[in-house]
Amino acid sequence: MSDAFASLAHALGTAFQESSGEPWPDDVFDRWARRVFAHQFETNAVYAAYVRKRGVTPSTVAHWSEIPWVPASAFKAVPLVSGDSSQVQRVFRTSGTTGAGRRGEHHVLDLDLYKHSLIPNMRRHLYGDGEAPSRPILALTPAPSRVPESSLSFMLGTAFDVLSGGEGGFFVTEDGVIDTVGLSEALLEATAHGTPILLAGTAFAFVHWLEWLQERNAGFDLPPGSVIMETGGFKGRSRVLERPEFYASLSESHGVPVEGIVNEYGMTELLSQFYDGTVYDGRGAATPEVTLEARRHVPPPWVRTRVLDPTTLSALPDGEPGLLCHYDLANAGSVMAVLTEDLGVAFDDGFRVLGRAQGAEPRGCSLAMDDLLSGVPS
Repeated sequence: MSDAFASLAHALGTAFQESSGEPWPDDVFDRWARRVFAHQFETNAVYAAYVRKRGVTPSTVAHWSEIPWVPASAFKAVPLVSGDSSQVQRVFRTSGTTGAGRRGEHHVLDLDLYKHSLIPNMRRHLYGDGEAPSRPILALTPAPSRVPESSLSFMLGTAFDVLSGGEGGFFVTEDGVIDTVGLSEALLEATAHGTPILLAGTAFAFVHWLEWLQERNAGFDLPPGSVIMETGGFKGRSRVLERPEFYASLSESHGVPVEGIVNEYGMTELLSQFYDGTVYDGRGAATPEVTLEARRHVPPPWVRTRVLDPTTLSALPDGEPGLLCHYDLANAGSVMAVLTEDLGVAFDDGFRVLGRAQGAEPRGCSLAMDDLLSGVPS
């Protein structure tokens, strides 16, 4: 990678690792965001042409909120690399489960920067910064070596190495088949030894795992301090589980209280994640139970989230539902500002995800894609 990007990535990674977890003051985030934007403007020709077409340059941006976003669908249309594309270390691809067509691709220039983003955030929410136990990770995902294009498997593989000391395992094949026998044995072993674990996976995989357990009238009583982390929606084979029902089933079948079940919200197009609960505080003590309705997804300090009107794409005040737009500094090697297709509501302490936007794409997004693609060399 170039010296300029290497220097930026190192500085960002250090800032991520040294962060206390408290939100950065707006002026601190603003300085970082404008630095990242200036880098992306100088090194990403497609993005630079796009923002010029919108009359924006680094010299005209007075605040981070003025930095132009790209629709998440842009990652399906063109490689978005802010640097030398020949230096890309990994290409993560979306699962492609939400519709036909080309999969989104995130070309990552620096995997270490991704690690520096995911580890402090995951530790803070699921492990604690104090004397919290180093829980083995039992993952309902394929091992990262089997699916190198999966950002989720990479995330859990990194946590497996750094946070769990290599204890645990992965219990889904690259074809999506759960190793039910292996997972059952691992859960029984953890129970027998009194070892708290982190059981992590997609909601889709958990639904199939729950069905397998229910068919056999089986369940577990995991040791106190065990945590379940699920990511994704709640679709089953032929029905949709509401979240309270889903969490109640997970709790009953694994002996983990509902407050020990945390949702991770992430996407391939972002290199930071959001958690809607903190199971352990900085002293390793369990946090008080918060109702599911009151939970919020909390951005790490290096992310800002805005909510935009689905029709006009103008900013909305807290409490009004709209499209979630994330400004993620960990995306320094691609594009920092990404407008999602997810609906949400902002609050002082984070945001709440309401689901996927339905209906036609906002005209503003269509125009943005036209502007973006007009800057792609023919």
